[in-house]
Amino acid sequence: MTDAALHVHRYGDPAGPPVVVLHGVTGHGARWRRTAERYLADRLVLAPDLRGHGRSPHEPPWTVERHVADVLAVLDAEGIERADLVGHSYGGMIALHLARTAPRRVRRLVLLDPGIGLDPAGAAREARGYMTPVSFADVAEARAARAARWPEAPDEAVDDEVAEHLEHEPDGRLRWRYEPAAVVTAYSEMARPHLTPPPDMPTHLVIATRADLVRPEFVVDCRAALGPGLVITEIEAGHMLYTDRQDETGTLLATWLGDGDR
Repeated sequence: MTDAALHVHRYGDPAGPPVVVLHGVTGHGARWRRTAERYLADRLVLAPDLRGHGRSPHEPPWTVERHVADVLAVLDAEGIERADLVGHSYGGMIALHLARTAPRRVRRLVLLDPGIGLDPAGAAREARGYMTPVSFADVAEARAARAARWPEAPDEAVDDEVAEHLEHEPDGRLRWRYEPAAVVTAYSEMARPHLTPPPDMPTHLVIATRADLVRPEFVVDCRAALGPGLVITEIEAGHMLYTDRQDETGTLLATWLGDGDR
């Protein structure tokens, strides 16, 4: 079935202003836990596992349009008419498309190093790397692999990833909890020509300066479309800026989203 509910991690104040946070490919909603608890504790933070990831259904389709429909269904199920929307990487692309599809459901939009309009050749190389799933003999091997991939992440972030995101397969080995085919599809989706947020949507674009992911032409078109409605911040970090630079990213989110409350 394609209409099964997403698994949603909930943090913060149930009575607070709602914010939906979307992870990137191979991720899961619980990656936002420490950001939510430390910087957004006065808000209701909903962090779904996207389709094909975590504890959500892994069945296709895995298109952007299906992800948008899934997240809108979360808002409907929670009785939320309008929320702030934060997306990292592929989650940023989904957030942008949701804002265009249902602009009245989004109050403010934050794009954290979004994967939008990627070079097709580069996206294809990344996609092919996920066609053969990686597995591990034990937790120690998995942790070492994650630490090597996240060299700037604090130990607590690596520990959280191991505790939340590993699962046993029938062959007895451990794998990260995502569907490789969904990840391959996501890279294809990120190679679509870029779109920009709706002209009247307050948008904060956050660029990880060492990631080289956000395309200059996307920035130019966002400036043209949004004018003073666009805020751009650069953070000296790699792509996983909300784990590697948790304080800087969390403070930015709390401050900018809070400014919209006044």
